Order: sequence, then C-alpha cells, then structure tokens
Amino acid sequence: MGIQPRNIAVCIILSLVTCGIYGIYWFIKLTDEVNELAGNTDGTSGGVAFLLTLITCGIYGWYWCYKQGEKLDAAKTAKGMPSSNSGILYLILQFVGLGIVAYALMQSEINRLVQE
Repeated sequence: MGIQPRNIAVCIILSLVTCGIYGIYWFIKLTDEVNELAGNTDGTSGGVAFLLTLITCGIYGWYWCYKQGEKLDAAKTAKGMPSSNSGILYLILQFVGLGIVAYALMQSEINRLVQE
C-alpha cells in the first residue's frame, strides 16, 4: 500500500498559507486514499470529486463527506476496528463551514488505518 501518514497540523497550516491550494490537493489525496483503503477501485477519483464539487457549487462536497465517512467505516470494519457513523459527523462539519476539520478527522482515521 502506497499510503503515507500525513501530519495533520502541517496539512492545515499549508492549506491556510497557500489560500486553499494545498487544501485542494489534500481533498484529492483524501479521496484517492480512502478509496484505496476501502478497496473501492471503481469509486470516484479525487480529481473527479473535486470537479463535481466545483460544478455543483459545493453541494457535491456534502455528499462526498458523507460517503468518505461510510468508506472509512467500511475500511475500519474490514480491519476489525470498531466503526462509528462518521459520515454524519463529516456531513455536519462540512455543512456548517468546518470542512477543514472534517478533512483533519478523515486524515486521522487514514493515519490510524495505515499504521495498523
């Protein structure tokens, strides 16, 4: 597996310093890595997910957050880890404008899954 854990604080700082450009890269990588962890090889790629989010003026981003939570829960279950309904939490965070917090929580889950 080619997924490397990321330092969440560095990702947040880079997203802020680059006025969101690193956040776009992070979004794309999160999507691709969660698809890989969940074994969802035919899932929507990060680039397509970002393009759909742009085209729908952010509405697809809400759906994306929910689906990321479902995929992460499936990956945790497959590894024998207890799963929670993360999709709802990510959706709420994205809806209230705290998408970067949802990204950080997703990255934390990815880091835990990769280190297991």
